[in-house]
Amino acid sequence: MKPWIELYWTQFKTTLASMLAYRAMLLIWMIGQVLEPLVYLIVWSVVSNVNGGSVGDYSAGEFAAYYLLLMLVNQVTYTWVMYEFEYRIREGLLSFSLLRPVHPIHSDIADNISSKLITTPIMIAAAGGLAVIFHPVLTPEPWAVALFFPALALAFALRFMLEWTLALSAFWTTRVGAANQTYFIVMLFLSGQFAPLSLLPVPVQVVADILPFRWLVSFPLELITGRLEVNQALVGLGAQAGWLVASYFLFRLVWRAGLKVYSAVGA
Repeated sequence: MKPWIELYWTQFKTTLASMLAYRAMLLIWMIGQVLEPLVYLIVWSVVSNVNGGSVGDYSAGEFAAYYLLLMLVNQVTYTWVMYEFEYRIREGLLSFSLLRPVHPIHSDIADNISSKLITTPIMIAAAGGLAVIFHPVLTPEPWAVALFFPALALAFALRFMLEWTLALSAFWTTRVGAANQTYFIVMLFLSGQFAPLSLLPVPVQVVADILPFRWLVSFPLELITGRLEVNQALVGLGAQAGWLVASYFLFRLVWRAGLKVYSAVGA
């Protein structure tokens, strides 16, 4: 375990130094992380007030709780490897990673975790400040709070593994921007970021249940906002674990196939 601890600790220090060096970029990114759910919150709050104080089974206060928590859930689960992997392959930077004695994925895991440890307290403070303005209504059961944290950890692991696997498509094409945007647009609707899934048409909800998107963001939110029974929560945790195992084996398959066709274009 000691070599792994040293590896992740070194990566943490590297990430911290990088963030301190690019403070303006970090600030802009964090503003974007706050603004997107804030826009949705304002829109749905206005719609709720126009409709007599609620939309579907969500009141204005429950919308506030949902989207303020969305800021935090998205912060914890969000990854950026899909935007970077294409550049690594196109410029030949992946070759240097392949020469190291550990798999390149470990560097990205450490980088993601360390950056979240640094930025999440700031996001919590931002959500707390907005809570004073929007007055969220949140009364979760103790068991839901207890299950929320493993659900959030599984959501991060699943989202990271899925998006790292999708990023490997850059082995076969040097331009994956369109594919990335398609993925994020689909995820925007099917993960509950644009609107709570219970407000969407039933066919959309069914698709979200079948595909992994609900389990990346919406499920932890449904859990902490008290919209699930115990049996539903346990089924959700099982779905997350099942998708995580499936995505891991898919990752290994695609990684091996990708290495066979890899050529360091920029090297």
